[in-house]
Amino acid sequence: MSEKIMPGTGGDCYIPYSERTGDESKVYFTRDLSAEGLIKIYNRVCDNITGKVGIKLHTGEQNGPNIIPRGWVSELVKSKLANANIIETNTYYDGDRFTTEKHRKTLEINGWTFCPVDIIDQDGTAMLPVKGGKWFSEMSIGKNLLNYDSALILTHFKGHVMGGFGGSNKNIGIGCADGRVGKAMIHSAEGSSDMWSIAYEELMERICESTKSVIDFFGKHISYINVLRNMSVSCDCEGVSAEPVVTPNIGIVASLDILAADQASVDLVYALKPHEHHDLVERIESRHGLRQLSYMKELGMGNDRYRLIDIDNSDREIMPAEAVMDVKPFVN
Repeated sequence: MSEKIMPGTGGDCYIPYSERTGDESKVYFTRDLSAEGLIKIYNRVCDNITGKVGIKLHTGEQNGPNIIPRGWVSELVKSKLANANIIETNTYYDGDRFTTEKHRKTLEINGWTFCPVDIIDQDGTAMLPVKGGKWFSEMSIGKNLLNYDSALILTHFKGHVMGGFGGSNKNIGIGCADGRVGKAMIHSAEGSSDMWSIAYEELMERICESTKSVIDFFGKHISYINVLRNMSVSCDCEGVSAEPVVTPNIGIVASLDILAADQASVDLVYALKPHEHHDLVERIESRHGLRQLSYMKELGMGNDRYRLIDIDNSDREIMPAEAVMDVKPFVN
């Protein structure tokens, strides 16, 4: 467990917008859950995506039902990112993506064949500095990440068995850490033989520090898109064993600010009716997942206040409750 944390930052304590302080960032929002919607919102955060581009995506275990549709990503790549690579890492657990060979087979089964996929730890690891961290001074990541000039963090927002929720922060913090060293640094207490010995607030903080090493590396050349669709309480790493989806689909958010993107996604879930968000909120709070947000703010990674821009309606500013008024119950 982590050391004592500041009042109001507990990972099981949701902080209403009215109680947040600091500057505001822009977060774009669309209800259009389609390839067209994804391209439309990408256009709002694409100006800093230059040079060699890596698309950090969770490609999922074999036949996972809830990942971002391949057709959407294929259309985005074809129309806007023709020379980009999807970037991934091998897993810490022994599953369909544990080794590069097994990972390649899973990518083929799941249909990620329309552009190159760079498993960035297949050729080794590199260390990136963690500025201002309390758990790490550096983090081990897949060394091929260093070959990229820009990163698009394209995330399926959903629950997670340990992190509470998986947004842009987890997609980077776990997803860029290499499968043997970096992920072990995040999940395991020093000297412990238990590969899952870190939990709750400390785990969230370690994930954030890993993420910070990557976003500091890219500087301004990184953008964040969260797709709020098929939001099981389970991560895509659980594949066909994921819990059934009971949370309504909401839409897509995008920002140049990672904290604002993840905070807006969480706020949109909380803005659903209680019976619609009950399971996902329970998963987030029981795992102290909200500590991801407060610790990102403490590390200076972004703002938890934002202007939500409705790109479906002439860029009108809205609040999350207004955004989810017309969401339909989940239909697979």
